[in-house]
Amino acid sequence: MKLRTHAVTTALAALCCAAAATASAQTLYVAANGGSTEKLMKEKLFPEFEAENPGVKVVQVTGTSTETLAKMQAQRNKPEIGVAVLDDGPMWQALQLGFCDPIQADTFKGLYDMANIDGKALGVGLVATGLAYNTEAFKKLGLPAPTSWEALVDPKFKQKVVIPSITNTYGLHTLVVFAKLRGGSEKNIDPGFKAMVDEAGPNVVAWEPAPGKLAEMFQNGSTILAAHGSGRVQALKNTGFPVEFVYPKEGAVALQVAACAVNKSPEPELAQKFLKFMVRPKTQELLAQSEGWGPTNTETKLPEDVAKRVPYGPEAVKNMQVMDWTTINAKRSEWTTRWNRTVER
Repeated sequence: MKLRTHAVTTALAALCCAAAATASAQTLYVAANGGSTEKLMKEKLFPEFEAENPGVKVVQVTGTSTETLAKMQAQRNKPEIGVAVLDDGPMWQALQLGFCDPIQADTFKGLYDMANIDGKALGVGLVATGLAYNTEAFKKLGLPAPTSWEALVDPKFKQKVVIPSITNTYGLHTLVVFAKLRGGSEKNIDPGFKAMVDEAGPNVVAWEPAPGKLAEMFQNGSTILAAHGSGRVQALKNTGFPVEFVYPKEGAVALQVAACAVNKSPEPELAQKFLKFMVRPKTQELLAQSEGWGPTNTETKLPEDVAKRVPYGPEAVKNMQVMDWTTINAKRSEWTTRWNRTVER
């Protein structure tokens, strides 16, 4: 009888310990892009964060920025996602919809001003929209490297230019840039549309939104000049293709990868900790090496070879254009319809 009682007591104790362990375990769900970003998160960032926070498990919810925003909308009353990592355009939509908690003020210490997105989102990486050009093709034609956004509308590049569709952030950026160059702005987009139709139109061989397809067009010679992103250009360059990214003299456009702690999520304190982790210099260096994201933490030191590939340092950041996403997101659907009817008709 004593043996049986002891066995029952031991079993109950084990169950209690297991229940206690389960109760103390914390799971943080982080929504982010797949591909190389997911690989870095799962192989390096999550294990390091878990090691620093015993009993914590970090799980990735993979999807594009648009897909993650849709999940946040679907879960708005009972969110599972604790931290969402989105491009800055969709992130501004998330803020406007009230999906993000305020970020602890000390998290922004040491970051560039642009990384503080309305106090509720955090820039964790910086890429640039500018120009990409085929260096060999330009050399054969005896042309200097482009230096200005105006190269996209230079008649010498007739049927040799790609500007992505407005459904692609690089294309949207280009539209707004030309609105500003022609006297307009996000609030007065008409000059941008006029420039796309009248000036860029004769040069554009395709309004190609897919980065993979654009890479193919560079490789088969269909295009030698495009509006493109610094990270995408570096990925193409890594294959051995003769391509370079140009920061136009009028300023490249800042495209931030942003993160926020999701409102009403089950682990709010853990989400705030993870945001701090994402902007530590060590994490920022890994993101720059793997993803081509320029650091938003001013204290991050990058090796010379990495620093050349990303927007890096106060001078580079100061010269970048920042979009008015509040205005853009309110008008984006209208602009998309107009683009389809007038630009890509």
